Amino acid sequence: MGKGLKKISLASVSLILVLAGCGAPSSTDTKSREQPSTKENDGKKVELTVATVNNPDMIIMQKMTKDYEKEHGVTIKFVTLPENDLRKKVTEDVSLGAGKFDIVSIGTYDTPIWANNGWIEPLNPRFDALPGDGKTKYDLEDIFPSIRNALSFNEQLYALPFYGESSMLFYNKDMLAKAGVLMPESPTWKEVEDIAKKVKTANNVPGIVLRGMPGYSEVLAPLNTTINSFGGSWYDMDWNAKLDSPETAEAIQFFVNLLKESGQVGATSTGFTEALTLMSTGKAAMWYDATVAAGFLNNPNSSQVAGKIGYALAPKHRKESNGWLEAWSLAIESGSKHKDEAFKFITWATSKEYITKVGESEGWGGVPPGTRMSTYENPKYKEAAPFAEFVFKSIDNANLAKPTIHPVPYMGLQALIIPEWQQLGNEVSQEIAAAISGKKSVEDAIKTSQQIAQKIAEAAGYKK
Repeated sequence: MGKGLKKISLASVSLILVLAGCGAPSSTDTKSREQPSTKENDGKKVELTVATVNNPDMIIMQKMTKDYEKEHGVTIKFVTLPENDLRKKVTEDVSLGAGKFDIVSIGTYDTPIWANNGWIEPLNPRFDALPGDGKTKYDLEDIFPSIRNALSFNEQLYALPFYGESSMLFYNKDMLAKAGVLMPESPTWKEVEDIAKKVKTANNVPGIVLRGMPGYSEVLAPLNTTINSFGGSWYDMDWNAKLDSPETAEAIQFFVNLLKESGQVGATSTGFTEALTLMSTGKAAMWYDATVAAGFLNNPNSSQVAGKIGYALAPKHRKESNGWLEAWSLAIESGSKHKDEAFKFITWATSKEYITKVGESEGWGGVPPGTRMSTYENPKYKEAAPFAEFVFKSIDNANLAKPTIHPVPYMGLQALIIPEWQQLGNEVSQEIAAAISGKKSVEDAIKTSQQIAQKIAEAAGYKK
């Protein structure tokens, strides 16, 4: 995958679980592992257990799965959890090889790390072994190359995406018109800053909403792409921390100032869900966040501003292509006792046929976005999704291997793909949140963040 990725020892996993607040498995969990229902062992119908996030796409998948169960004679059990809880429970299971889950939902950050540790199964051999035209029918080449690369390790694919996302800028067209401003298709951060000030004054709402909540996947998601666009980085090629470099410090200062001058009140309590609520209820003029939000904002059943939203590419500064890349995906646990059945299910759930099934039954605006290029060529989808072109460009241009202008020893856009990222990101995000809330100066927050980053690089053995 990239430099800096290393095998996680069992001791390291234990530390991660303690830090994450994971307890020992419950008696129910133990019973579930000790009494699996398998064709091979007791002649009963196979039951596949899927650990997944509680998002709309997976809710639809659970509904669609009823027909799959009847056709294939299996039972699919979904264990649905909030993202943070899911990561804790699944990390515990895969690291111990317990096999409680057959299929797990993971992202672009987890996949190469888990693959490197042997926690999930490589998928290429299974595709190569498909009979007849099975591999051609699935059409791996139709999955966005950027997504395939992000879900691969050592040239082996380890997960299949059920939805993918980059980042983009959303804006309320009526509010911008009232302020007398126009949004370019590919704006600079300076243009966004100027527009945010004008629309805030004209509409008496936040000019822009950004995640400010502490957390490695919260405030640091938009901030990291801002740092990338300004030409900054977390480390140089020798693993010297660079959070206090002129470019990185400039980006952090810009981000904090933008929130203070034009952002929402209580920004450090704002994550994705809170920001979506503000934007969808007409209480904000602009929002920079995940492309997956486009479908929610355009849906009159979930948005008061449906039909009023405009779209732009992720803001740029010194670097042109600047979106992030994430893909919630399905992988097979190495400890699963039903790997063949698990493979059949994940290929079905991420296939062209599945997307068509969702489009026909749920509406084309609700199909899983960001995975297959053919979706963005489908006239039905393009009609239902006026944002499709922007999402396509954002995902297609995302490059985990080249996150910033200058060479860096890590991969990742909104996150660094190293095992230490959760700790590093969480600690630094607390400093950034303190600067946003005014509890610390930006200079002090950067100074402490620099020390944290250097210390972790040395403790992990990256800095020699």
